[in-house]
Amino acid sequence: MKTLQRWRFRPVVLLYLVLLFLSTIAGGLTQMIPYAAADEGTDSLPLAHIADIPLPGRASRLDYESYDPDRHLLFIAHLGDGEVVVVDVNASRMVARIAGVSSVHGVLAIPGMSRVYASATGTDEIVAIDEATLNIVARMPGGHYPDGMAYAPETHKLYVSDEAGGTETVVDVRRNRRVATIPLGGEVGNTQYDPQSRHIFVNVQTRNELVEIDPTVDRIVARFALPGAEHNHGLLIDSPDRLAFVACQGNDKLLVFEMEARRVVQSFDIGKDPDVLAFDPAPGRLYVAGEAGVVSIFTVKGSHVAKIGEGRVGPNAHVVAIDPNTHRSYFPLKNVDGRPVLRVMAPR
Repeated sequence: MKTLQRWRFRPVVLLYLVLLFLSTIAGGLTQMIPYAAADEGTDSLPLAHIADIPLPGRASRLDYESYDPDRHLLFIAHLGDGEVVVVDVNASRMVARIAGVSSVHGVLAIPGMSRVYASATGTDEIVAIDEATLNIVARMPGGHYPDGMAYAPETHKLYVSDEAGGTETVVDVRRNRRVATIPLGGEVGNTQYDPQSRHIFVNVQTRNELVEIDPTVDRIVARFALPGAEHNHGLLIDSPDRLAFVACQGNDKLLVFEMEARRVVQSFDIGKDPDVLAFDPAPGRLYVAGEAGVVSIFTVKGSHVAKIGEGRVGPNAHVVAIDPNTHRSYFPLKNVDGRPVLRVMAPR
C-alpha cells in the first residue's frame, strides 16, 4: 500500500514512463514511415511513397523480383549477397533468406506449382525452391550467364535467358531437368511468355531483334527487327491488348510492338538505362524502372499508350513488381542510408 501511495503522488514519473514506452515503439517503426516524396523527386509521378521495408544483408546489388499474390510473398534476388530474400507484403516484413544462390539474377514464382526458380549466375545454375518450405530442392545447368526467366504452362517448361552464351535454356519443371538449348545468335535480354499465342518471346539485344519460340518444338519460328532499338533488354507482354513493350538500354527508349501486325508502332523517351517492366492490368498502368532510379509510367487502353509520369523513386530503382490487388508497386533499393530497403509506392 505504501508503494501505491508513493506512485500516486508522482504523476510526472508516470508521464515520463508512458512517453518513454511510446518513443520505443516509434523507434521500431521508423523504417516503415515514408520519406517525403519530394526528397526523391517523385512529384512528377502519380505515386505516393508509403513505406520502406528493411531488407537484410549488405548494401549490395538487388536484381529481379517476383510476386505470388496467393501467398502475398515477394521474392527478391539479392545478387550481391547470393541469396533470395522473401518478404510478406501484407505483414510488411522479411520472412526468410534463402542462401546458396550465387550471384542470383533472375527469380520467378510459379504459384500453381508452389515453386520458385532462381538463376544462380555465379555457378551457372537454375535453382528450384519449394515455396511451402522455402528450401532449395534441385539445381540444373543454366548456360554461361543465366538471367531472366519465363514459364510456358502448357508444356511445363521454364525458359531462361543465357545472356553471355547467346542461347535460351529450357527446363522441364516436372523433372527439374534441362531439356534443350536454343541458339539465338546474339546476346540475350529478357524472356517473356505470351498466353494468347502460347509462345515465348526473347530479346536478342545485340541484334536489336525480338525472337519468337514455339515451346512445343523448342525452335525459333520468327525473328522481328525492332527499328529504333539499341540494345533491347527489358521486355513485357500485355497479351489482352496484343502489345509487347521493349525497353532499350542503348538509347533509353520504350518501343511498343504490335503483336498482330508484328511491327513497332510507337516509341517513347524514358529514364536512363531501363531494365525491368511491370504491368498493373486493372488500371492499365505500365511501369518502366531504370538503373538511374527514374521510373516512367504509362497508361495502356487497348492500342493507345501514353506517358503519364516520370520521376526518381530511389537509387538504382531498376526493378519493379506490382501487387494487382492493392496496386502497390515495390522497388528494391540496394543502399538507402547504408542499408538495402524495399520501397513501397501506391497510386495517387
